[in-house]
Amino acid sequence: MSDSGGPDVTQELRLPWDEDPDDLYEHAPCGYLTTLPDGTIVKVNQTFLTWTGYKRGDLVGHRRFRDLLSSGGQIYYETHYAPLLRMQDEVHELAFDVVCADGRTLPTLVNSLLARGPEQEPRAIRTTLFDATERRGYEKELLFARKRAEDSERRIQVLQQVVADLAAAPTEAEVAEAVVRAPEAAFGAASSSIYLVDVERDTIVAVASTDPTTGNWDDMPRSSPRAVARVADRGDLHVVGSLTEAKQHFPDLAENMRRSGRNTVVLLPLTTGPADEQAGTETLGVLAFSFTGERRLSDAELRVVRLLGQQAGQALDRARLYDAARHREELATFLAETTRALDELHRLLPRSRILVDRVVPEIADWAAVRLSVGPTGVLEEKGGPAPDADLLAHALARVTTTGEAIFPAPDEKLGCAVLPLTARGRVLGTLSLRMAPEHLSVAGEHAFLVELADRSALALENSRLYEQERQIARTLQRSLLAGNMPGGDARFAVETYYQAAGQDLEIGGDWFDAFMINNDRLAVAVGDVVGRGIDAATTMGQLRSAIRALAGDEVGPAKLLEALDRFVDRVETARMATVAYAEIDLPTGDLTYACAGHLPPLLQEPAGSPEYLLQARSAALGSRAGDLRRTQTTRRLPAGSRLLLYTDGLIERRTRPIDKGFELLAREYARRRDAPLQGLTAALADTLVGRDNTDDVCLICLTLGTEERIERTIGADRMQIALLRADLRGWLVSHDVEPETRDAVLLACSEAVANAIEHGYRDDPFGTIDVAATVTADAVEVKVADHGTWRGPTTDVSRGRGLQLIRESMDQVLFDRTDGTTVTMRRAREAE
Repeated sequence: MSDSGGPDVTQELRLPWDEDPDDLYEHAPCGYLTTLPDGTIVKVNQTFLTWTGYKRGDLVGHRRFRDLLSSGGQIYYETHYAPLLRMQDEVHELAFDVVCADGRTLPTLVNSLLARGPEQEPRAIRTTLFDATERRGYEKELLFARKRAEDSERRIQVLQQVVADLAAAPTEAEVAEAVVRAPEAAFGAASSSIYLVDVERDTIVAVASTDPTTGNWDDMPRSSPRAVARVADRGDLHVVGSLTEAKQHFPDLAENMRRSGRNTVVLLPLTTGPADEQAGTETLGVLAFSFTGERRLSDAELRVVRLLGQQAGQALDRARLYDAARHREELATFLAETTRALDELHRLLPRSRILVDRVVPEIADWAAVRLSVGPTGVLEEKGGPAPDADLLAHALARVTTTGEAIFPAPDEKLGCAVLPLTARGRVLGTLSLRMAPEHLSVAGEHAFLVELADRSALALENSRLYEQERQIARTLQRSLLAGNMPGGDARFAVETYYQAAGQDLEIGGDWFDAFMINNDRLAVAVGDVVGRGIDAATTMGQLRSAIRALAGDEVGPAKLLEALDRFVDRVETARMATVAYAEIDLPTGDLTYACAGHLPPLLQEPAGSPEYLLQARSAALGSRAGDLRRTQTTRRLPAGSRLLLYTDGLIERRTRPIDKGFELLAREYARRRDAPLQGLTAALADTLVGRDNTDDVCLICLTLGTEERIERTIGADRMQIALLRADLRGWLVSHDVEPETRDAVLLACSEAVANAIEHGYRDDPFGTIDVAATVTADAVEVKVADHGTWRGPTTDVSRGRGLQLIRESMDQVLFDRTDGTTVTMRRAREAE
């Protein structure tokens, strides 16, 4: 009893701290471990042993704490647990999986405390472990619930993104791409496909799929019995939940489901209005998506599916309107660009080529332009194969006569549209186009093609008139140039070339002339009058006539230019004209020249490099600035020298310095030093200018004296044979070779060169052939040498019809195969 008379509580109630401490440690509701600083276990309680199934003797002194952890736990122990414990002396609630004696893992939460000695040296680690199995399960439930929430949120976001993409998609293709991806992201569908209704072709077109290998992935008529066509026709949603159901209602779908392993298929019509309001709605397509396993869609999901079909249908309707507007804009742009491209060229054939090149393959796979006026016939044709010739000829005749276009029906054999090219009230010709049948059947395409033909006709008629006027201008231009060049004199030969500006209808002021002052003195001149047109051409003729009138035995180039200065004082349009004038004393070979503001002549002597004659230069005619004195220079030229006079159109370009033009001319002139004179000036102009020149080009080349020995190098081109033959003929005539001998030498030389081209350079179009000829009092000897490879080491070059002609023409023929093939031919001259 207590002092107050009550019971003595201390005798009946035993407090917890009165229990045995060892028992409390051993059977605590958590595991205890004591380890050395290196992790070796030195003490463990029974609770930990019970949880893990280990025996005390297995752990104490034999195992380290880290050895009891899973592989991931051991890595975490080394990278996080141990460093933190050393730095902080304690760690709290670290999750580790402990591997039990039977191999199972025990989820735990670990708290550890590092005990240190008097010198702060680590002495022991005390660790408490709590069983986290239930907590881990709870966390998994939370994670699963979170995942479901995230999946729901993601589905909502996917649908929101689809709606946003549909709002931003301007074309049918982009709408289809946005819709076809939605079922997989929103509902977990295995695959989906989208089909669109083509009203004009009365078909249902497959446009997009996430798995084209499944299902009947092709176009179909709208009247097809297939599931997609039936849903498009009825406009209602179908969910096929099993293979059995598919066999009952959609046999084609059942076969697809069986082959692809799909168990559920949804067929969603894409409509312009709510699916439950059929009045005023239109089905524009069908979205089909499927699931591998059985998938039962809830009512809420079905509402979302129907909303997707409605949104997609409205987006398709908007995209079709946009596509139609864009197509009209593309056609208008094509017309504008085609008109601009045609206007950039002036010639008839290039314009017709540009027209056909733009049409094929952009709007047609075959096209042809024919004219019935001017240069009649087919101007240009591209693509293929061409339509039936008889049907096309009949259509062309009908369109040319009536002036009305023909647009055949898709089932007609003609298969192409034929449009009249009408300009200024008459049919110039026809434009024929083969296009896809669906385009030929659309009224909007008809209007576009008629507009294209009308614009093209006007452009072609303008180019035809331009060429007509250009030809008139060219004829007038050439009539104002010098007439026949002097010839028939063995002491010299003259070659000229004129090329008018490529895009100019006006007459130019460039000119050349050559004439005999007396029996032994030859004059050559090149000039350029400022400006273009009739005034420039008239002035050009006056200057040319004045030079002929002023030239004389005792005048010379300097005095002639002084006289021209006085002449231009009375002819204002001749002021600032440039002239290069030279006189050649044929018996001596003396060249006397002067340049009034003109480009320097270019001289090529038989030996050495080309040389520009830069002396005797002064200002243009009638110039009132600078030194007005006129000077001249004389130099003696050896036989075989060539003198080239030219106008600035040959070398001047806006895109390069004039020094570069001089360099190119000298190089090309040197490269042709052994080429025949005939065709030399044309070849120079073709190389340096081409055919798109913007300025007139005049050249005159003079070859002086009779060469004792003619040496020429030509390319392996049969076109060169005629030029060589003309050059060789003139040389033989100058040496008074008898006609019969001359003709025989020309025939044999031509055959030898032809054989070298055909056999020696059959695979080398860039080969060269050397021709050398000499004349003595007794005979003519010709050598033709190539460096090519003939048809084999055993080939007898002396066989063949060409060689037979050579042998019949010449008295002696020898062959040398040391380096290529050299044919040496000799013909005795006839006795006088």
